[in-house]
Amino acid sequence: MLLGSGELGKEFVIAAKRLGQTVIAVDSYAGAPAMQVADQFEVINMLDGAELDRIVDKHRPDLIVPEIEAIRTERFYDYEKAGIQVVPSAKAANFTMNRKAIRDLAAQELGLKTANYRYSKTFEELKAAVAEVGMPCVVKPLMSSSGKGQSTIKSEADFEKAWNTASDKGRGDLNEVIVEAFVPFLSEITLLTVTQKNGETLFCAPIGHRQERGDYQESWQPVFLPEGFEEEARRMAAMVTKALGGVGIWGVEFFIVEEGVVFSELSPRPHDTGMVTLAGTQNLSEFELHCRAVLGLPIPEIRQEKAGASAVILSGIETISPEYAGIDLVCQNSHADVRIFGKETARIHRRMGVVVVNAELGTDVLELKQTARNLADLVEVKPSK
Repeated sequence: MLLGSGELGKEFVIAAKRLGQTVIAVDSYAGAPAMQVADQFEVINMLDGAELDRIVDKHRPDLIVPEIEAIRTERFYDYEKAGIQVVPSAKAANFTMNRKAIRDLAAQELGLKTANYRYSKTFEELKAAVAEVGMPCVVKPLMSSSGKGQSTIKSEADFEKAWNTASDKGRGDLNEVIVEAFVPFLSEITLLTVTQKNGETLFCAPIGHRQERGDYQESWQPVFLPEGFEEEARRMAAMVTKALGGVGIWGVEFFIVEEGVVFSELSPRPHDTGMVTLAGTQNLSEFELHCRAVLGLPIPEIRQEKAGASAVILSGIETISPEYAGIDLVCQNSHADVRIFGKETARIHRRMGVVVVNAELGTDVLELKQTARNLADLVEVKPSK
């Protein structure tokens, strides 16, 4: 049972179907991307614990795979006790769906280097938190994904907008925000980390990415870091995933600063920046890795076979049942591929698809990134006729 049926869930379902699995896709609306390739689907509010219990009892899945944050995750402990495998684990899902739990685990219990941070439940507490961490700083909901509800405070004039944005755009029912000191990073990376039932923890090559409005726009792989930085990121990723427990792929995000590596966030599932692996950069994509890990299938190694880049296709309009122009132009490039997510509603800046490109290892990935961006810009989201 897949809880959350967006574009990442869609690719996971495809990987699962190739291994003979039956998948029930769940989301808050019908026609979500993963539902289009799943065997069955359910439409519920996943923050309604009784509804969640109802469909779990109805379908009796062997595995529950969360793809989003807005879920009544405390129910997962009961499901585990009933013999259902929760991915990565009930503990991991509960900790990582809430920025407060995962940040306190990383910084206070494990001693990982993080940005200075405070929590706020009211507007007055927000102002006090900013006074402690300093400006500029970043304000985020405790529960959100893909940068939703995130904003930067540079002066007192930004306070009210930041509070309202975080309060309105956060997922779930947590009326609390995290205020983080701005980290003067040189770059950001995602280190995809795979924990196995009966094997060692494995790591994909680091993935660089660029965000806009707090949301992923482009990613590229591999990223070559200063000596010792990748090893430090691996050490930190292994520590936090071991503390949380369970199996599957984790998107562990880091800031790269002059002094080293700073832990940022962690997602217990395939990561949007990891869509670059759909370009064939590895022997197994992040979705295939996740599926094998949760099914307990062995993963002997992760091989980096190509350099790759991805760039998202954004909508510039609001429309229902959108059409697309320019896909043929992308397909003229023999090293490129395109994925249209199949979202039934388009809105301004919404991710509607992705273009991925690959090249031989050693190719300048920044040039490859620009190629992916140029190709993605050729695809236009249009109103249906």
